[in-house]
Amino acid sequence: MKTLIRGLFLVLTLVITSVAQAQDDNNPWVISFGVNAVDSYPTNAPTNQFGGETGNWFNEFYNTSHWNISSISTLGVSRYVVDRFSLSSRFSFNQLTTFGDTSVQGTTFASLNLVARNSLAKKSSTWEPFTEVGANYNWLDDEQYFGFTVGGGLVYWKNDNLGISYQVNYNHSVESVTGLTNFQHYLGVNFKYGGVDTDGDGVYDKDDACPEVAGLEEFGGCPDSDGDGITDKEDACPNRAGSAEMNGCPDTDGDGLSDIEDACPNRAGTAQMGGCPDTDGDGVSDKDDTCPEEAGPAANNGCPWPDADGDGVADKDDSCPELAGVAANNGCPELPQDVIETMNTEGTMIRFKAESAEIIGADSAEVIQKIKGILESYPTATFVVEGHASSDGSKGYNLKLSESRAASVQAALIAAGADASRLSTASYGEEKPIGNNDTAIGRKVNRRVQFTVGKE
Repeated sequence: MKTLIRGLFLVLTLVITSVAQAQDDNNPWVISFGVNAVDSYPTNAPTNQFGGETGNWFNEFYNTSHWNISSISTLGVSRYVVDRFSLSSRFSFNQLTTFGDTSVQGTTFASLNLVARNSLAKKSSTWEPFTEVGANYNWLDDEQYFGFTVGGGLVYWKNDNLGISYQVNYNHSVESVTGLTNFQHYLGVNFKYGGVDTDGDGVYDKDDACPEVAGLEEFGGCPDSDGDGITDKEDACPNRAGSAEMNGCPDTDGDGLSDIEDACPNRAGTAQMGGCPDTDGDGVSDKDDTCPEEAGPAANNGCPWPDADGDGVADKDDSCPELAGVAANNGCPELPQDVIETMNTEGTMIRFKAESAEIIGADSAEVIQKIKGILESYPTATFVVEGHASSDGSKGYNLKLSESRAASVQAALIAAGADASRLSTASYGEEKPIGNNDTAIGRKVNRRVQFTVGKE
């Protein structure tokens, strides 16, 4: 498992140190080599496996008798990423002879660091302080372990390419028993490189505003392909001559919009329409308008919505598209009171078998058809079929009989083709007389079926 983890760590390091794409900053690569010193004493760490004593944090920090120094024992590679930020890998090797005040012999220590470095100075500074943080993989004789590292230092740049650096890192082992927590001092020589003239136009990349495209010195190394006096990088139309007012683009139709902003570059229009005309003034440009000479909404591609029944309510919003109505009733006709009165007049003509809910007679069948026709004329209205009775008989009997007769009329209408979802029933027995139950005529008119408008 450790071999696999070590392999992945090395692959990640190689990937980071092999990035080779051009950067805006000059000399993005730094190679360094030098000496390192390992000191495990001032780490406040527990006694290590070699029995060496340690001191408190930073105790005798520069007591070099605790240092294990190896000559030319460090090699590092750093790659600039973004402003003041770079990724670095560093390998160091050391033969340890002391752990604090304890002498040891023949102990080999090696460390591979992968760190993110943050420069605390501007690019042009001679003195460059920095901080860094990262992870490391370490070898201590036959032991191998991971750790993390944090440190900082200072580079003195003698010129654009050569510098001398000193830094200190605290290396913390995640293996408290087999690992070695330590401070590591580095003194090295740094070489920056990578400054080139990529496009070969005679302007060095660090001074070239267009380092990857050959250009002219008077334009800071940038080209002007169309010769309009505007460099390609600032020219919205680098291959077509234009004016500065149009960011280097032409305005073929002269409507005040450059061709690249103009959806209709060869037909003058308005900015509101993206440079296109709107002949019918409906807010839909001609190029998107299916009916460019007839005003209509954008939702219907510039054409007016169809209105089959001509009631002023578009078919898409009309619940009765083939039957003229009013907007307040979603395009359907409203139900006048006189229609209800007509239905009730017809309802009195429905005949039932004595003391029964059975509808009898051809006349009754005609009435059912007439009422069904009225229902179809008002397709969004709902109706309640009400059953009423005279005072003959008991109240319970009359209520049940009126209920049965209302249900019978409902069933007859449904059988004739009426929409069942628009019909409901109610029974009132002798509770709502319209005639005098003390007279035969009054009792006759009280035995009836009538209709009311239902609630939505």
